[in-house]
Amino acid sequence: MPIKVGQDTAKARKTLTVNGQSISYYSIPAAQEAGLGDFSRLPAALKAVLENMLRFEDGGFSVSTEDIRAFAEWGTNGGRNPREIAYRPARVLMQDFTGVPAVVDLAAMRDGIKGLGGDAQKINPLNPVDLVIDHSVMIDEFGNPRAFQMNVDREYERNMERYQFLKWGQSAFDNFRVVPPGTGICHQVNLEYLAQTVWTDTDQNGETVAYPDTLVGTDSHTTMVNGMAVLGWGVGGIEAEAAMLGQPISMLIPEVVGFELNGEMVEGTTGTDLVLKVVEMLRAKGVVGKFVEFFGEGLDRLPLADRATIANMAPEYGATCGFFPIDNETLRYMRTTGRDEDRIALVEAYAKENGFWRGADYAPVYTDTLSLDMGTIVPAISGPKRPQDFVALTEAKNAFRREMEETFKRPMDKRVSVTGEDYTLSSGDVVIASITSCTNTSNPYVMIGAGLVARKAAKLGLNRKPWVKTSLAPGSQVVTEYLKAAGLQDDLDKIGFNLVGYGCTTCIGNSGPIQKELSEAIAEGDLVAVSVLSGNRNFEGRISPDVRANYLASPPLVVAYALAGTMDIDIANDPIAQTPDGEDVYLKDIWPSTQEIAELVEKTVTREAFVSKYADVFKGDEKWRSVETSDSETYDWPPTSTYIQNPPYFRGMAPEPGTISNIEGAKVLLILGDMVTTDHISPAGSFAQSTPAGQYLIERQVEPREFNSYGSRRGNHEIMMRGTFANIRIKNEMLDGVEGGYTKGPDGQQTSVYEASMAYQGLGTPLVVFGGEQYGAGSSRDWAAKGTALLGVRAVIAESFERIHRSNLVGMGVIPFEFTGGDTRKTLGLRGDETVSIHGLDTIEPLQEVPCDITYGDGTTRTITLKCRIDTAPEIEYIEHGGVLHYVLRNLAK
Repeated sequence: MPIKVGQDTAKARKTLTVNGQSISYYSIPAAQEAGLGDFSRLPAALKAVLENMLRFEDGGFSVSTEDIRAFAEWGTNGGRNPREIAYRPARVLMQDFTGVPAVVDLAAMRDGIKGLGGDAQKINPLNPVDLVIDHSVMIDEFGNPRAFQMNVDREYERNMERYQFLKWGQSAFDNFRVVPPGTGICHQVNLEYLAQTVWTDTDQNGETVAYPDTLVGTDSHTTMVNGMAVLGWGVGGIEAEAAMLGQPISMLIPEVVGFELNGEMVEGTTGTDLVLKVVEMLRAKGVVGKFVEFFGEGLDRLPLADRATIANMAPEYGATCGFFPIDNETLRYMRTTGRDEDRIALVEAYAKENGFWRGADYAPVYTDTLSLDMGTIVPAISGPKRPQDFVALTEAKNAFRREMEETFKRPMDKRVSVTGEDYTLSSGDVVIASITSCTNTSNPYVMIGAGLVARKAAKLGLNRKPWVKTSLAPGSQVVTEYLKAAGLQDDLDKIGFNLVGYGCTTCIGNSGPIQKELSEAIAEGDLVAVSVLSGNRNFEGRISPDVRANYLASPPLVVAYALAGTMDIDIANDPIAQTPDGEDVYLKDIWPSTQEIAELVEKTVTREAFVSKYADVFKGDEKWRSVETSDSETYDWPPTSTYIQNPPYFRGMAPEPGTISNIEGAKVLLILGDMVTTDHISPAGSFAQSTPAGQYLIERQVEPREFNSYGSRRGNHEIMMRGTFANIRIKNEMLDGVEGGYTKGPDGQQTSVYEASMAYQGLGTPLVVFGGEQYGAGSSRDWAAKGTALLGVRAVIAESFERIHRSNLVGMGVIPFEFTGGDTRKTLGLRGDETVSIHGLDTIEPLQEVPCDITYGDGTTRTITLKCRIDTAPEIEYIEHGGVLHYVLRNLAK
C-alpha cells in the first residue's frame, strides 16, 4: 500500500534524477535553508531519524516542527537533547522464535477486535514484514555427509505445526512474507538481500519517494545491517507488532558516541578479534541506550563484512546500534551481493545530496568519542560467560585456569573415564566447536580463513579430537557456494566440520545433544566442559546443559580448538596436535596469511553466487512447498496443539482502559543478581522432563524426544509461562546455593517459580521481582516480559535495565523501577520474605520518583524512593491499557 508522508515540510521536499528517473526525497539541507536549524554536522545515524521527522511532519503523524528543531539543538547542546519523538521505521524483520509468537498475537488480535465489534482486516501490517525461519534447526547429526539432510528432516518433523501456522499467516496478512527454512539466518539474509540502504515507495499521490532504509527487528542482532548504513535495532515482538500496525515507536533522541577507527589490521588477526576488543571497550565506556557511529580513516581499509560483524554485536556492547555511514565500500558490497545497478546509483546520489555520505570532509559532532588503532588488535577469544570478557589468545590458558579457581571452584586435574571410549575427560576439554552465527559466517574473510586452516590441518593428517562435536552452520547458502568453489568444503568435511544446516544452531542453544557417554562423564566428575563457537552470545546455560564455559572465537580459531580439544593449552605457542608421524604442529603451521585469504575471497565470492542463491528466496524447497494450511481470515486454533495456542491477553477485554493502580501488599517472587539476561528469564534451549514445561508435555502424551526447545514452543503460552525464570543456571538469592527455576511459595517452602506464582495468583497476591545491574541484558526476547506478566508480576525493581527489556516490560503492562540513593537489594538486606507496597502510581508521570514501603519478615518497615522507568507519556497509556497491544487493539476497534 502507498506510504503516507507529511505535508507541512513542503519546502524540504525535493526531486532527484537518477538514471533518467525522477524521485522525490526529503532534503535535510533544504530544511536547514528553510530556517528549521543547522543540521550540517549531525552524525549520519541521527540524520536517518531526522529525515523520518521531516517525512512525517504533519499533525496526523505525531511529529511537530519543534521535534525537527530539536535535532539542531542536539548539536548545539553537545550531542544531547533527550526530547521524546515518534519514529516510524520503514519495515520490520522477524525470525521464527520471536516471529511465531508475534503472529500468534496478531491472530489473537483478530479474534479480539471481532469481540470488540471491529473489523478483523484492520489487523494487518501497514509496513513490509519479512520473517526468516532460521532458529528451528537443531544439530542432532554432525560430522558426516548425511548431517544436513537428516537435521532438515528432523526440523520439519518437530516443527510442522509451527510451519503450517506461519504459512497461514503469509496468506492471511498483507505485507507479510516468509523466507522458508534452510535459506539462512535472518540478519545475513537481510544484509545480503533484503536491505537496500535507500528505500523507495509510492506516497498517497502516487509519486516515488526515496528515504533511508530503516527497520526494527524482533531479534537483538538486527543491528547487523547497520554495517550497510541501514539504521535498525532490535525490539521485542510486542513493540514490533505495534510498529507494523502503524503505531510509532516512542523514543528519546539518542546520544551518539563516535568510535574512531585508525590504522589497519595486522597479519594473523581477524574481524572477530577486532569486534571482541570493540565490545570490551564499549562495555567499559557505557553506551546503553545510545547510538554508536564508527568513523575515522581506518574505515577506508575495513571491508563491509568486518563492519557488519561489529554492527552485529551492538547488543553485546550495550548500544542501541553501531552504525557505519555510506561510502564507497557500501556501494562495492551492494554490487558484489547482486543489488540492482539503479539502486546502487540511487544510494550514491541520495547519500551525497542529502548529507549521508562519508567523504574526506565527514566531521560530525558526537556526544562523546573514543578511539582504537586497529594495528594494536591481537588474536583473542571472549568468555567464559560474557561477550565483553576479552582474553588475548596468549593468555587464554592462564585465564581459564583462573576461572576454574575463582569462578567455577573446581580442580583442574580430575579425569573421568568415558564409557566405551579409549580416552578420559577433564575440565577444560572442548566438547562443542561450532562455526555458527550470522556474526561471523556473513564474513567471507573468516570463513575462507577457517577453510584454509582445515586444508592445512588435513594435509598434515590432523583431525578433530574424538570428544569434540563439530559443526558448520552458515548464515546463507552463498557461503556454501564459495566454500565449494574454493574447494574448502571438502577440507572442512575431512576434519568434521560438515554442513549441519542453515540457521542459528549453537549460537541460540540449538547445539543438540552431545554423546550420551560424554554427558554422563561430565556429570560424574562435575567437570567444566567447554564450548568454542563463532557466535555472539556465551551466557550461562545458553549453549548446552552439559557445558559451563563458553568462548567466542573466530571461525579459524574454532577449527584450531577442535584440533586441540582443550582450553587448557597455550594455543598461541604450544603444539596443538601431532601428525600421524608424531611431529608437533603449532598454530602458526596451519594459520593462513592475509594474502592467501584475500586472493581466495576475490576469486570465489562473486556477484553471480548471490544472484543465483537469492533468485527464489521465498519459494523454498519441496518440503516447504508441500506444507498445507488454511486460507481463513481468522486462525482455527487446534485445541490439541502443543505449539500454537490462543493466548489469554485479549480475552474478555473491556472496550475502555482502566487506570494505573498502586501496588499493595506484593510478595517477592525472586531476588536476582547483576547481568540477569533474557536467557536467564526466558531460556530458548532444551528442557528436562522434570521441569514444569516438561510435565505439561508429558501430561499431553508428548515424549521427551519430541520436546524440542522453549524457543520453538513460543507460540504456546502455557509452556512459556512454565519456562519463565527457568534457566538451569539462574540463581535466586532467596535460596542458598540453588541453581535453576526455584523460589519459595506462600508457605515458605522451596518450589518451582511457576508453581509459586500460581499459588500466589490463587490467593490474589501481586508479585514483584528484585534485580541488580543491567537487568534484562541480551536478546530482545519478548517472552522474558510476557512470561513475567503472566506469572502475576506487577513490578520489577532493579539497579538498571537494558533498553529492550525495559521497553518490553512496559509493553506487557509490567512497571520497571530503579533504586535511587544508593539503595540496592543488598544494602536493603532483602531475603524474600518481605511485603512491598508502591504508591503514587495513580498519578504517575514519566520518570517520576515514588515511595516504596518494605515490610520485613520480622515486622520492621522501611520506606525507600524508586524511580519509575515509564519513560514517556505514551508508555503511561500502555500501562493504563494493560499493554501496548491492548492500546492498539482498542484504538483500531474504534
